[in-house]
Amino acid sequence: MKVRFGLLALILPLLLSPALAQKSTGKDLKDAVKRVNEASKVMTEIMKMPDKSIPRDLLDKAKAVVVFPGALKGAFIVGGQGGKGVAVRRLGSGWSAPAFLNMAGASIGFQIGGSKTDYILLVMNDKGMKGLVEDKFELGGEGSVAAGPVGRTAAASTNVTFDAEILTYSRSKGLFAGVSLKGVSINSDGDLNRAIYQKKLSEIIGEPALPATAAPASLRKFGQTVARYVR
Repeated sequence: MKVRFGLLALILPLLLSPALAQKSTGKDLKDAVKRVNEASKVMTEIMKMPDKSIPRDLLDKAKAVVVFPGALKGAFIVGGQGGKGVAVRRLGSGWSAPAFLNMAGASIGFQIGGSKTDYILLVMNDKGMKGLVEDKFELGGEGSVAAGPVGRTAAASTNVTFDAEILTYSRSKGLFAGVSLKGVSINSDGDLNRAIYQKKLSEIIGEPALPATAAPASLRKFGQTVARYVR
């Protein structure tokens, strides 16, 4: 009897561990799908406003698109904001598998309140991409980030806008506009990226980036949504 119990004690963890791993993977995938769906919804809703959306000519030039849906911003004397987002990188005529990111920031001043805000970032050049794939990337520095223009075209925008590494937008309470996000840091959601791909952020949207087919089919929606609005 003792032998049987001893054998069972050895076998039981082996039998349970695949089930536990599968449960964990299932939860991670569910979280990733939710984030992808929310980001896709934000992108669709904003691009349905032709006179107040992201200019198509800027989207056509973007090397990556990042969306942080429903980021939280709250403050009482010392303010802070944080969110979870999704990024895809341009691959020829298509887009990469989605990578998962976190956003955090802080501000000092007399402020009381809280809100939910959607943020969209367009990464416009190789220098911006290099920053994005770092473990931690702080938006800021002269000319590196700028509030993006809105409307049908960006042709009338200033040179400062075109020289920026990253163009940033926000939507809060129905109002969509370019916004400065200086001082905000972006870093990899390493746990979720490893759970989905068993890879680091730089291996997902770095160079070379993972193709969309490397992601589960349920996670390809964001790249497909972005593709609808670019040439």
